[in-house]
Amino acid sequence: MIPFRRPVVGVLVSIASIAALSACSEPADPAVDSTESSGGTLTVYTSEPQAKIDALNAEFTAANPDIEVQVYRAGTGDLNARIASERETGSIGADVLLAADAPTFEGYKDENLLLQYTPADVSALNQEIVDPDGYYVGTRIIPTVIAYNTGAVSEPPTSWQQLADPKYKGQITLPNPDVSGAAAFNTAVWLNEESLGQPWLEGLAANEPIVAESNGPVGQSVAAGTQPIGIVVDYLVRELAEKGSPIALEYPTDGVPYISQPAGIFADSKNQDAAKKYVDFLVSKQGQELAVEQQYLPVRGDVGTPDGAPALDDLNLLNPDLAEITASQPEAVERFNELVG
Repeated sequence: MIPFRRPVVGVLVSIASIAALSACSEPADPAVDSTESSGGTLTVYTSEPQAKIDALNAEFTAANPDIEVQVYRAGTGDLNARIASERETGSIGADVLLAADAPTFEGYKDENLLLQYTPADVSALNQEIVDPDGYYVGTRIIPTVIAYNTGAVSEPPTSWQQLADPKYKGQITLPNPDVSGAAAFNTAVWLNEESLGQPWLEGLAANEPIVAESNGPVGQSVAAGTQPIGIVVDYLVRELAEKGSPIALEYPTDGVPYISQPAGIFADSKNQDAAKKYVDFLVSKQGQELAVEQQYLPVRGDVGTPDGAPALDDLNLLNPDLAEITASQPEAVERFNELVG
């Protein structure tokens, strides 16, 4: 049922231009029909892993060969810093933002930075991830879970509460909320959950967790056995396990926070028509089939789920009030830094 440090490694930021492809592909569904494409260059700011955004853009440009997609990729925190800097010196350099957490988009919506746009086929989507005001839409369901090294842990923790048990002191790693949008969001959710809150975070901090730069290094650390337990997004665990790493996961029984990797169009976009086609593609059947291939849980119910992944109905997904989380997130991250740092 859906009721629904501190060592930090430098952030890797890469800029990639994805050339328009003309190769044949399977017919696009109506949401991504390119017969009336406006063409031109589209700039996307994203926190999506490079290989995944490259594959996504390859399929998009195959369906829309007259649109060239340029990408700036960084962690959500660095994307926000770049956007703030651009606003001070001129206009935002992107047409589309595809990044981790809804509170980021809530903030930009409140500042009138986003274009109001409802994607095609919106009725097919899980309505929990659709902004009711129409300024952004989620593109994946990305739960945060408890990962563990199967060679080092025989009885893994199955709840957040258990991670505050002193027996796990020195064994836990988790991502940096100053860098990871998902980690920042989770921190606010945990602190706003009545069953967890600050007492739980204090207990977690007492276990001296290692703070990695982002979710990627957390998964690698658990897979390697450097830290036997990690707090990390679920798709990374599936990817590592598929490659043969000794890693598995538990969806916490006391509630699973998740981000929806929203997409939104900037109000001052220079190519709004192409931007709308891009958002349409992300949540289209074709785009969501690719999301499933990339180990994500989808935002529509007609494309299946990754092998080994549970149905959303089987997860106790936490659905906090986004306005409350948006307002409390900066203070939550500050409190995390005070306790864990």
